[in-house]
Amino acid sequence: MSSLSVLLLACATVFSAHAQEVKGDAKAGEKKIAACIGCHGIRGYQASFPEVYKVPMISGQGAKYIVSALTAYKKGERKHPTMRGIVDNLSDQDMADMAAYYETHGKLEGAQLPAKAPAASAKVAELVKKGACVACHGESFSKPIDPSYPKIAGQHADYLFVALKAYKTEGQSTWGRANGVMGGIAKQFSNAELKELANYVSALPGELKTVPQAKFR
Repeated sequence: MSSLSVLLLACATVFSAHAQEVKGDAKAGEKKIAACIGCHGIRGYQASFPEVYKVPMISGQGAKYIVSALTAYKKGERKHPTMRGIVDNLSDQDMADMAAYYETHGKLEGAQLPAKAPAASAKVAELVKKGACVACHGESFSKPIDPSYPKIAGQHADYLFVALKAYKTEGQSTWGRANGVMGGIAKQFSNAELKELANYVSALPGELKTVPQAKFR
């Protein structure tokens, strides 16, 4: 089996292993997000560790991916100290409820996205092909082939860049992401190439947004 085939097979299984089967309640989730809105409910809010970057937009993100990400923080597979501190006190039901809330938060009914992302430059197109990005994230980068994979179209470029670099980070107690699939992909690229990929994906039309909560509007 080719290395690409192995990668795609892993892509179809590893992320799904994190997906939780607990059914989320969006109304219940709205009452549980106090620890989220201080960062994710402020447009342009920037984190400062391990470098300055905009926190990710999570309104409109898939619920199963949000649960997968939160679970990875709780297990220590993602090592960001702030996020780990927040999820330590969350139950599986809490995570499912919060994820259900953010999946529909700010979503516009009937909004249409292109089935395929606009063409990239020849150089970036080669990077996308090399990383087999559409195999998991879909041709529009907003309709992943499995709901436990993230929508990434339109996400902040600096966040995407930091996240991709995190998959290359090893041996750090407070930073990095331990994921065999994404680690194998990210390590194929230089940081300059990862930045080009992040800039391309960030410029694509997508469903992700930051919706300020009432107290921050």
